[in-house]
Amino acid sequence: MFDQQQFIEACRAALPGGQRAVRDVVAEAMREPGAVLAGLGEPTAGGLVPLYRSAELTIVNVIWQPKMVIQPHNHELWAVIGVYSGREDNILWRRLPEEAEGRIEGAGAKSLSTGDTLALGADVIHSVINPIPRLTGAIHVYGGDFFAQPRSEWDPDSLREKPYDMEKVMRMFAGREG
Repeated sequence: MFDQQQFIEACRAALPGGQRAVRDVVAEAMREPGAVLAGLGEPTAGGLVPLYRSAELTIVNVIWQPKMVIQPHNHELWAVIGVYSGREDNILWRRLPEEAEGRIEGAGAKSLSTGDTLALGADVIHSVINPIPRLTGAIHVYGGDFFAQPRSEWDPDSLREKPYDMEKVMRMFAGREG
């Protein structure tokens, strides 16, 4: 059975080894996604649920609304994602040359299904889609304080950079803004 406190302690213990060591902890947990689901409980509503937060490490139970789409954004922190229920499709973006005024273009994609993990570098820009008609649950681990880190998002129409709006994102996860 997945034990949330043991998982947190394992991530904290792995932190000196960097992102790769933390990814190994997440991948080990995702070998039994049903146990993670049982340990965290069946998702009943979308949200960003902090499991652990410090200046060096944040662990979040991310519950994506059905068919939810979140605009391109960066974290300015490395991240490790492990999906324990459902699906999370990540579109990867790259910055265009400076003369493009902060715009981005598509650079790839990675679909994650139940049990999959993905490591993202601190400089990665991505957007995320839950393409299925039910909630998706994933553990996201960040190499810093996810909720306090300044970062950017990109307008979905113009693909121009602007400051990240955490309050808007929290409303989106709660299903109050689309």
